[in-house]
Amino acid sequence: MDIDADGSSWWRLTASNGRVIAVAARSYGDHGACRAAFERLCADAEGLQGELHHVQEGTGWAWRLRDSGGGLAAVSARTYERHSTCRTAYDRFWALLVELGAGRLTVWDGDD
Repeated sequence: MDIDADGSSWWRLTASNGRVIAVAARSYGDHGACRAAFERLCADAEGLQGELHHVQEGTGWAWRLRDSGGGLAAVSARTYERHSTCRTAYDRFWALLVELGAGRLTVWDGDD
């Protein structure tokens, strides 16, 4: 989790190789609210809507995931040159959320 100067928190999901996979689409008031939002995202993953879009600035594709209320919940951490590469990255992220929501994987270490 990242904390802004104003004390708000953002989550970011990082792969074991250090590459950022996804980031929160909005900030949360504190660490606890941010963690709870991420855990809800994982628990509700199968019912959420994802979409790919062409980025307005520059070229490329990005993905975003909407929560059950239609608000943005997660976005790709980078843009992709090809639509197919973006789709693959989104599919992998979504599958990871499902695994996390089912409890087959864990994100938090003993300090969180």
